[in-house]
Amino acid sequence: MRRRRPAPLPDRDGVGPARVRLRGGAVLVELADRFGDAAAEKVFNGEVVDADGAVVTASTVLPPGAHVFLYRELPDEAVVPFDIPVLYRDDDIVVVDKPHFLATMPRGGHVAQTALVLLRRSLDLPELSPAHRLDRLTAGVLLFTVRREVRGAYQTLFARGLVSKTYLARSSAVAEVALPTVVRSRIIKQRGKLQAFEEQGEPNAETVVEALGDGCYRLSPRTGRTHQLRVHMSSLGLPIDNDPLYPNVVEVAADDFSSPLQLVAHRLEFQDPLNGQSRSFVSSSGVSGP
Repeated sequence: MRRRRPAPLPDRDGVGPARVRLRGGAVLVELADRFGDAAAEKVFNGEVVDADGAVVTASTVLPPGAHVFLYRELPDEAVVPFDIPVLYRDDDIVVVDKPHFLATMPRGGHVAQTALVLLRRSLDLPELSPAHRLDRLTAGVLLFTVRREVRGAYQTLFARGLVSKTYLARSSAVAEVALPTVVRSRIIKQRGKLQAFEEQGEPNAETVVEALGDGCYRLSPRTGRTHQLRVHMSSLGLPIDNDPLYPNVVEVAADDFSSPLQLVAHRLEFQDPLNGQSRSFVSSSGVSGP
């Protein structure tokens, strides 16, 4: 895994600078064209730098593929009214019990109200970085690395499928398939579309689904595609309770926290890449009835 060069600007109040890949040419013209007058104003104010930290000016020209960095204007966000319990912390990792509705890291309209930014601020750990991700609507065990030097080792564990993950889900639908079962399919998630979808072709997603009784299910993903568990449960006729995307898209207000998705990353197990120790972390969150 190739290590990305560190940003030349420090984090500001837990939020890192935006990294913009250029098409090439006059930087001022491109930023104004792509992001409007506010981005151009940042160039005039000396608030944009190149990958070496040099201030971009109105006359700066950079080649295609070059990067510039600037602090974005933070969007107005609904405050997620839930704590982030810390399950474990040492000099290398922090493991938390992420609540529903909180994104793992900044993306789109979610920046300050993300687990990464809130934890960087509350724990005073500016190099904190997620080793993997959970969907914004999914609660449960989430692992962060504390120092840049150890980041790659833990991220590689997840990338190579060397972490055992167990989820709990609840569905009010009546199961019409024999369980346990292994669901294998090809899942595609296209940029700009809310839903992922299944298509014909070589499977790239696999989930073991077991019934625990009373509408509760244990899900053990063997791969990590976007929305994999939600897609697979819906494909079985067992859509997860309170899912606003599967099988149908339901519009939910940004500040409506009344109906959390009944999906929790319950357990995370792996062999620590630094000391070989067996690690196991369990969420205190559960799935509740309708």
